[in-house]
Amino acid sequence: MKRLLVEYSSSDEEAPLSATPLELDNFPPPKRRQLPPLSTHLLPQAPVDNPALHQGRQRTTPHVEGQFAAHVYIPVTVSKKSRLFGLLSRIFSAAQESVPILHPIGFTKADADAAREGPSTSDDGHVELHISLTRPTYLRAHQHEEFRRAVQAIARTRVKFPASFATVSELTNDERTRTFLTLEIGAGHEHLKELSDGLTPLLRSIRQKEFYEQPRFHASIAWALLDDSRASAAPCSASESLARPEEDSTPSPAVESRFPTIASFPPSLVPQLQKEFGRELVSPVVGTFDAEEICVRIGREVRKWKLSAV
Repeated sequence: MKRLLVEYSSSDEEAPLSATPLELDNFPPPKRRQLPPLSTHLLPQAPVDNPALHQGRQRTTPHVEGQFAAHVYIPVTVSKKSRLFGLLSRIFSAAQESVPILHPIGFTKADADAAREGPSTSDDGHVELHISLTRPTYLRAHQHEEFRRAVQAIARTRVKFPASFATVSELTNDERTRTFLTLEIGAGHEHLKELSDGLTPLLRSIRQKEFYEQPRFHASIAWALLDDSRASAAPCSASESLARPEEDSTPSPAVESRFPTIASFPPSLVPQLQKEFGRELVSPVVGTFDAEEICVRIGREVRKWKLSAV
């Protein structure tokens, strides 16, 4: 008996055999296509510490992502038409004759030069000086509102008060890398101390340094870089240190070669300024002002609250 022959179509004859799992293991895995690089404008910009952009100043506290410098202070608004601004300008100009590298704070050299020629004709021309109530303080993002609320609460419980400048002095920052020409506070010192002390529990709660035990409240009007010989000297007393974040910087060796520095102010400078301008500074119609607001600066954002009127 003949066996039946099975016919296969040509397509069946050409069909490839299926690969077994063992054979699949011998094939290399397919290469994954790499994603194109992210555009540079979408990448977060890390802060660049370039002293050349800040007159030779350099951070003393390294930048930490998510951390913001904070500063609490009393603002002093000085009209460019006022006798006080004219006095500030003359003090700065006289000091710059002895210390040519001196930089003004709160106003420009052009402002000072213009004031020497006569009062400003602008209705809204003014400069702002700061009287610090805290050291440089550093906050994480989640601490911002708590910090602001605490300062606002203090503002509600403190009344506005008159204050005055009493003397010209020289103070240095904690690192002794910059020296400052300042106007120290006379009247109003105790009120400022109460405000500063009121911030102590808040600063302790977030593990930040409280203000100095014996503060010398002041407004800085000019500064100069100090050289290494001064920076290596014994640290100054707490009451002689400054607390504004923009003053929390130090010159690097590379910067010192590009920006001029001094060992200190000439010993005769401050006594001479005090002798020449001290009497005018303490005049009730010149150096007196009202402390009416308290300000908080966190990063670049400034909030302010009025002190109580009662």
